[in-house]
Amino acid sequence: MPVSSGSGGAPVARPSAPVSPAPHTGTPPAEGGTALSSAAIGVFDLVFFVVAAAAPLTAVAGVAPAAMAMGGIATPLGYVLSGGLLALFAAGFTAMSLYVRNAGAFYAYVARGLGKATGIGTAYVAVLSYNLVEIGLVACFGFFASGGVADLTGFAAPWWVWSAICIVAVAVLGWLRVTLSAKVLGLALVLEVVVLLILEGGVLGHRGTAALDPAVLNPGSLGGAGVAGMFVLAIGAFTGFEATAIYAEEAREPRRTVPRATFIAVGFLAVFYAFAVWVVMGAFGPQDAVRIARGGDGPDMVFSAAGRFVGSWLPDIMHVLIITSAFAATLAFHNAAARYMYALGREGLLPRRLGRVTGGHGSPGTAVVVQSVLAAVFIAAGALGGADPYAVVFLWPNGTGVLGIMAMQALAALAVFGFFRRDRRGVSSFRARWAPLLSCLGLSVLTVLAALRFDLLTGASGTVNVALLVPLPVVFCAGLLVARRIRRTDPERYARLTTVDVERD
Repeated sequence: MPVSSGSGGAPVARPSAPVSPAPHTGTPPAEGGTALSSAAIGVFDLVFFVVAAAAPLTAVAGVAPAAMAMGGIATPLGYVLSGGLLALFAAGFTAMSLYVRNAGAFYAYVARGLGKATGIGTAYVAVLSYNLVEIGLVACFGFFASGGVADLTGFAAPWWVWSAICIVAVAVLGWLRVTLSAKVLGLALVLEVVVLLILEGGVLGHRGTAALDPAVLNPGSLGGAGVAGMFVLAIGAFTGFEATAIYAEEAREPRRTVPRATFIAVGFLAVFYAFAVWVVMGAFGPQDAVRIARGGDGPDMVFSAAGRFVGSWLPDIMHVLIITSAFAATLAFHNAAARYMYALGREGLLPRRLGRVTGGHGSPGTAVVVQSVLAAVFIAAGALGGADPYAVVFLWPNGTGVLGIMAMQALAALAVFGFFRRDRRGVSSFRARWAPLLSCLGLSVLTVLAALRFDLLTGASGTVNVALLVPLPVVFCAGLLVARRIRRTDPERYARLTTVDVERD
């Protein structure tokens, strides 16, 4: 099927002005069409999608203690600086979003800025990465739900039963109109934020300003040996924010919606993470908090602080909300993975049936089904193989996926510079050049550190980590080969790639 935006298959010429917002119809396309429902998502819908994907409660209660163990008292500052780096990335990323609007996001950005072959390689990495993160989160949900429900009700069911329920529920929500997913994610996110605000209020109510030791914001504390590892975990806690661009085709007034949602998401996560970690450290005192984080009680320190400063009921609620947090993150990544498969199916870079939408809801229905089947196969394999649902079925694919997303962020930042290199199109030099280059440098360094310390993301070592790293360069190279084949055998089709919904009038 030719790729075009209503031009009968002809390549779309690049205008000098940014893309215009889609009309606010909100009407889904006909059954079997290839256009997603337009003008369906607002700013805060987008914020809910991307912040819920980051799973703030899980990031604070489950990951922050490990970051403290490595970064010491510098950890809150680490989250602030990580947010600053990603704000630089967002400055360039959103500038390019004025001119490129495509459900393939990273694929379209890299293709327009660094060449179509590199873009196609990035596209395959994106499909792999988002699918792996979603699959890992399905297992994470099953793990938390199995233990949580058994503790609260006495009803015991294997983790994979809960994971299967999660797959079905996420598939149904993914099939239905995208605004329903936004409402579900919004509710889950509000509950996560509220419970952590209650924790912070309890600590500050008991300890006052003594809980906010300014020493943790001293840049001199960043010299510790484990700070590099801390930054890897801190950056990983923001994973998913970049997905605002994936929904650009479905957003109302995307020229304003996508940039606003991106900056709101980055700013909120940076402040929220940094303040939450600062207060948790203040609950015990910075030095004691680091000692606890490095000891056997580290994984439970946030729950311990909740019980000590608020009441035993709060840890119980937090354990329940970690389950809903995992579900919300699964839904967010499922929607992102499905839209990448849809975008590549529409381009013919994956089976074209993936590029079809449901007539009643305007969702990428075929991609939703395929993504759900892939998740079910992985969960079944893990269950039949007796794999640990958290240490293996969650952490292993999640580690590969997070590293792939970090690498794509670095490439996308460089692509922004490439896109504006010859013509800034009226965009400031800071957003068109300096912000992309600085964020590319920072993200590249962190990506290399993450690869060198891949055990921080997977909990594995040796041959296992090598096996988990290999798929990323393999699928990237496969994309380069596909691009080379298309360019050689069908130059006209190659010229049309990434023109769908890109820089259109």
